[in-house]
Amino acid sequence: MIKHIAAAALVIVSSAAFAAQPGSFYAGADVGRTKIDDISGHDTSVGAFVGYNFHQNVAIEAGYRRLAETDYGFGAYDTNVRVNQAALSLVGSLPVAENLSVYGRLGVNRLEGRVSSNVYTAKDSDTKALYGIGMSYAITPAVAARVEVQKPASDATNLSAGVAFQF
Repeated sequence: MIKHIAAAALVIVSSAAFAAQPGSFYAGADVGRTKIDDISGHDTSVGAFVGYNFHQNVAIEAGYRRLAETDYGFGAYDTNVRVNQAALSLVGSLPVAENLSVYGRLGVNRLEGRVSSNVYTAKDSDTKALYGIGMSYAITPAVAARVEVQKPASDATNLSAGVAFQF
């Protein structure tokens, strides 16, 4: 039994070799798809983020993402609908295999919707809880690929893939 525990501990320690180093910063970008209930289809999202690892398994992360942008035509009126997200999250990660980690996110985000047409412009914003779950694969000690599903609002889901650079 002790040999099995020791072997499991060695696997966890070896997989943590590519884990984030405490006191380091990281930055990255992602692209994905957003589904907003009651709006047909999915829309492309793009985002950028920065973070600080204050523990090997815990970071604080800020990000900005264009969740959706869609154009509609109503006769002579062209309308553009845009939804942006600014977020601040606590991110906890757990190594599960060599170079592979799963992570969860809990935070707050400010969503801003803007509708503009030839004759009318309106915008509204709301602050909501943010949560998500993802996987990160350390390609090198400084570069990681990641995939994540976020719920920025109860009626929206974002799936994204990106890359993070640790420095």
